[in-house]
Amino acid sequence: MSFKIQEVDGGVCAPAGFTASGIHCGLRKNKDKKDLALIMSSVPCAAAGVFTQNLVKGAPVVVTKQHIADGTAQAIVCNSGNANTCNDDGIRVANEMCALVAAKSGIPEENVIVASTGVIGQKLDIKPIADGMDELFAGLGDNALDAEMAIMTTDTVPKLVAAEFELGGKVCRIGGIAKGVGMVCPNMATNLIFLTTDAAISSEMLQKALSADVQTSFNMVSVDGDQSTNDTCCILASGLAGNAEICEKNADYRNFCKALNYCTVNLSKKIAKDGEGASKLIQCAVTGAKSLKAAKVVAKSVIKSSLVKAAMFGSDANWGRVLCAIGYAGVDVDPLKVDVSFRSCKGEIPVCVQGYGIEFSEEKAKEILLEDEIEILVNLNSGAYKATAFGCDLTYEYVRINGDYRS
Repeated sequence: MSFKIQEVDGGVCAPAGFTASGIHCGLRKNKDKKDLALIMSSVPCAAAGVFTQNLVKGAPVVVTKQHIADGTAQAIVCNSGNANTCNDDGIRVANEMCALVAAKSGIPEENVIVASTGVIGQKLDIKPIADGMDELFAGLGDNALDAEMAIMTTDTVPKLVAAEFELGGKVCRIGGIAKGVGMVCPNMATNLIFLTTDAAISSEMLQKALSADVQTSFNMVSVDGDQSTNDTCCILASGLAGNAEICEKNADYRNFCKALNYCTVNLSKKIAKDGEGASKLIQCAVTGAKSLKAAKVVAKSVIKSSLVKAAMFGSDANWGRVLCAIGYAGVDVDPLKVDVSFRSCKGEIPVCVQGYGIEFSEEKAKEILLEDEIEILVNLNSGAYKATAFGCDLTYEYVRINGDYRS
């Protein structure tokens, strides 16, 4: 019997035991924008996380890594509008955010995950956060969208996902919310991603699942080639679905990983498509590679190329830029074996065979590339490995947003 995954509503509140809230507490000038989020579990959870590999790390990353070191957490608090990074009081403020949640909920302070996003190098005022605690807790309920809106910065659309599946005859769910937009070229996960599940799984196996998963999901996303200081991806597992606890790499573990990947790839695509100023989702699917590493490196090199991204913005089938990005990717590729095609809902058109250009209809190529979701198909014809990377086009709007981001 095939393993079935069904998408459902609810985001992080879809799994049993989880509630969420999001409010405007005053960190952001625009009162219409929420800036403080809370996700709570009714029971202590197995917890796992992956974080930025940037040597410059936000204070919340440092604190959260300490708090989930024992594999347990019960709440996630996150603010937008200020990254709490490169501040001499950052650790203290991050700990104070956890203490505020602990005092209001009664759970241990070390069971609170904390995250922040926004401008780097400006001190985070704890007072608006403290003043907003009553409202934040009063709003706890089936409010995943409110929590998502509160972690967004220049995102233009909310990013939520939830999926339902069975483990050992028990119905389980995984839910998630994410924010992305700019400074997105992760080396773990991207920006802020919070996941919940009611599946019973040990913290050790949860960490293994998440660490492996990000290699084919969030780590394959690039918007602009910049790696954030605050990248955080955390998952809480309440165990309330009632399945036999996953404590080893068995069939249930493999199916859990499939459901997790379904959700993380869904969020990865949403993040890439909503990159700052983006008008198109670009996926580069590489096949025929000598190794998985080679496939991943080539796919990422193509979607990171500023020239490729600009060509996609202009709906220009400039496949030479794709070959160029493959050539400098730094892996062993035979250029005379490479095939390239472009595909969208309007069809597919080959543009390069065995490293050389072929005649094709520019009009048809234009029609394909005018769509808002485009695939660049690369066959290296040298092996059996494949990988897909997720990116977006490079537009005038990206420069405008990042030219005055602090204002």
